[in-house]
Amino acid sequence: MDRRRTAEFAGSVALGAWAAFAVLALVVAGRHGAPLALDRTALAWSLGHRTDVAVAVARGITATGTGVVPYALVVAAGLVVGRTRRQRLVAALLGAGCLALGQTVRRAVLELIARPRPPQADWQTSASGWSFPSGHTTTAALAAGLVILAIRTRAPRGRTPWCAAVACWGLAVGATRVFLGVHWCTDVIGGWLLAAGWLGLCACLAARWVPDPWVPDGTPERPVAAR
Repeated sequence: MDRRRTAEFAGSVALGAWAAFAVLALVVAGRHGAPLALDRTALAWSLGHRTDVAVAVARGITATGTGVVPYALVVAAGLVVGRTRRQRLVAALLGAGCLALGQTVRRAVLELIARPRPPQADWQTSASGWSFPSGHTTTAALAAGLVILAIRTRAPRGRTPWCAAVACWGLAVGATRVFLGVHWCTDVIGGWLLAAGWLGLCACLAARWVPDPWVPDGTPERPVAAR
């Protein structure tokens, strides 16, 4: 792994995502909780396409975006990506720490913006707290990003389908929050941008500061020759 190039790329992603997130947050805060046209359009579409089956599926997907599931995925990815016991432990701890700190940042922004949720009459699942950025969306996107990083590090070949499946899960959790009526569309976009910015920052710092012996090299293991 070229650590310098990785750090530069991750830093660029972080700067771009943070800049976009800051602009969106300022727009949302400046409207004092009033939804944007995109928010109203997405909610209206969701209200017009709800069936019992679609709502049940959305509830099932949205439930995976919080609680134990994201942390279990991140820890499992960390345990898989390492070659040695120390690498596995460090990767699992770094992943869980990145996820936990990202959630802390999200909660701070949530309280600062204090955006009301959509009308409760439109909800199809339970929710609490302020709306921007979406907690389920941010958590699932962070977990998906960390798992994808682990896959790309550990599986040089045949990784595209796995990465695509994980990315689809992360995006689907965010989409269900709008479909179920508990978040505005811009809450979800904000969650994705916040996650991208935080992942980029963490990846940049890891590439620069994590000691070489703790970083998996990403090369495939050679099979042991039979004797």
